[in-house]
Amino acid sequence: MGSSETDETLESYGADIGAQAGLLTRFREWFLVKGNRLTVAAAVSLAIFVLLVGLYELGVITFVNPNSVTRVASGMIAGTFSLVTLVVSVNQLILSQEFSAAGKARERLDGVMEFRQAVADDAAVPASPASPTRVLELIVEAIHHDAAGLADAVATHDDDELRETVIRYTNSVQKRTDQIEDRMERSEFDTFSAVSAAITYDESWHLYVGTHLRGEYADSLSPAAMDRLDDLTESLELFHVAREQFKTTYLQQELTRFSQLTVYCGVPSILSAILVGLLYADVTGPSVSAAVLPYVVSVLILIVLSPLALLVSYILRTATITRRTASVGPMVPQKGPEEGPFDVSYGDAE
Repeated sequence: MGSSETDETLESYGADIGAQAGLLTRFREWFLVKGNRLTVAAAVSLAIFVLLVGLYELGVITFVNPNSVTRVASGMIAGTFSLVTLVVSVNQLILSQEFSAAGKARERLDGVMEFRQAVADDAAVPASPASPTRVLELIVEAIHHDAAGLADAVATHDDDELRETVIRYTNSVQKRTDQIEDRMERSEFDTFSAVSAAITYDESWHLYVGTHLRGEYADSLSPAAMDRLDDLTESLELFHVAREQFKTTYLQQELTRFSQLTVYCGVPSILSAILVGLLYADVTGPSVSAAVLPYVVSVLILIVLSPLALLVSYILRTATITRRTASVGPMVPQKGPEEGPFDVSYGDAE
């Protein structure tokens, strides 16, 4: 494994959100993940309103044909009913996961308690904190400490290639943990802050590299270095488990909140769609002035589409977080078969 290959090996292949810059990228991250979902939904609604008014001012669309407008209103009523029904069904599915018998509830509690004890042991603290963000901070600190210990353990190794490779790996781990620690220090102590910080760290790739190094240099590393590498691997595994736990909790909260807001917006949405049809119910034409009619109808359509705007804002974030955290340990499904420098074949370890 040459030096240039080593450089590529030790780079993270994950979603390095924190390293990205540029106005377009920052806006995309705000729209997909960071932004308040109600603000994003309001932005989507405003964009729809501006589009409708803009098309009217350009003469592309009109609001004078009662038959066309009432057909659109009928379709919006049917669509809103379908969306609200779908969201209620999703909410019931989420709630069904919360119902459990005493035995199952005890198993879940035991699993959480065992994990918290593992975190406390790994971080050398009396007990792991209750805050999700603080739990991740402890694990990240443990990863950083284990990486530093591994670097110290190989600092005097006779094999220059092995020493350089491992130190490059530990430097990469420490650099990424420093970045995520800085982000967590600026975060609030809630579940989403923990999840949003966790998805910026590609621990799966570092776990994969650590596993490969352990297998390749098992006969060359000292017992102390192997212990440190095992500690680092365990800490990376704890980070992955913590991220998955907090991600599950967050997604349950987020989808439940989305269901509530959709129901809240559902009644005004349906009433607005009905009102659009009633504006054109008079045989003499629309019951409001032709000068303000396009703007009135545009506002009503905006209210009708508010559940859709909520759907866009919430589903985009949940889908983005799920996609970016789809890996299971060192199995990274986002990567192509040729991506990454490690090339192994059957029998290489013999």
